[in-house]
Amino acid sequence: MEILSYPNSRELCLVATTTELSRLAAAVAAGEGSFACSPTSPQGRAVTAVRVVGTAGPGVRVDVSEGTLLIDGDAEARAVLADNLRDMAAMEDGGHLHVDHFPGHPYLAAGSVPLVVESPHGGMPRR
Repeated sequence: MEILSYPNSRELCLVATTTELSRLAAAVAAGEGSFACSPTSPQGRAVTAVRVVGTAGPGVRVDVSEGTLLIDGDAEARAVLADNLRDMAAMEDGGHLHVDHFPGHPYLAAGSVPLVVESPHGGMPRR
C-alpha cells in the first residue's frame, strides 16, 4: 500500500492491491488495525503507516499526523467507508473514489482531509 500526501492541497492518494484494500476495509469496519505502508513514488510526501480506531464519532475522520494516516469514527459511519473501500477492491477496471467532506456529508466528519482511493487496476478506466 502506498499513500502520498500533497500538503499544498491537503489531499491524500491511496494506491493498493485488491488484498490491501480488502484488509483496510476490514480494519475500518472493525474499528481497529494498523498497517505499514511502502512508499515508492518520489511525488508528494510519503505516509508510512495507517491506524484505524473506533470512536464515538459522529462520522468518520480522515487525517494525517506525523506520517500516519488516521481513520477514526463511529461504527455506522465506518461501515459506509468500509463498504466503499470493498467496492474499490472489487473493481475489475480502473477508476478512483473521492472521499471528500462537504457540509452535510452523510458519513465524513468535518475537518477530514480529502482522500482519493485508486482502483487496484489504476486510476482511470481502460476504455
